[in-house]
Amino acid sequence: MPLLAECWGISLPPDLLFPDTRSISRLRQKMTEMVQKLVILGLNRGTSGNIGVRCGDFFLVTPSGAGAEDMKPEDMVAMRFSGEVIGSGSPSSEWLFHRDILASRPEVGAVIHTHSRYATTLACLNREIPPFHYMIAAAGGNTIRCAPYALFGTQELSDVALQALQNRKACLLGNHGMIALGEDLTDALAVAVEVESLCEQYWGALQVGEPNILTDGEMQEVLRKFKCYGRKRQG
Repeated sequence: MPLLAECWGISLPPDLLFPDTRSISRLRQKMTEMVQKLVILGLNRGTSGNIGVRCGDFFLVTPSGAGAEDMKPEDMVAMRFSGEVIGSGSPSSEWLFHRDILASRPEVGAVIHTHSRYATTLACLNREIPPFHYMIAAAGGNTIRCAPYALFGTQELSDVALQALQNRKACLLGNHGMIALGEDLTDALAVAVEVESLCEQYWGALQVGEPNILTDGEMQEVLRKFKCYGRKRQG
């Protein structure tokens, strides 16, 4: 049925195109819950922010212009990596960077974009977050980079985001917000929460003075420890 439908040019919903419909339905439900959780945690407000999740040979992204309270699992838009919408729906205007991140980073399963208060404040200053605290390593390196400003929904924004995310799990977007990556939605949320907390701490430290910055050597020690942080011992 799916192969014949494609030959005839019929657009079927992804639940019919792919066999594991229960997994897709669960993923849609998790995305809906995550959108609402981001609002509850204060990481997004109104219609700001969006989520993208890998789903086999395609990806799911939140719809355009929908508020968290109105969003339903069936609203999540399925897209091919070519940029074609599968079935129906209007994807988030930011779908390009979700597609490009997932396509270029096979270890990433979920992308969360927020307009959280402190991350956005520092992004509006185009300020990279230096290693003022060792937990900066949670974002994958010894800094949290800030990408230069680019218009939302453009390939330029996707390009500068990809560059800022090289060897990183998070970045700020100049005059815009934050992107957090994870193996799955739970992991990406943990990164987003940690980055927002770090941005709040850095902002607070700047109100008093210039915080002490850890050296490259000190951060390399932290990054080495983070490689096995939280893993169970074998044997």
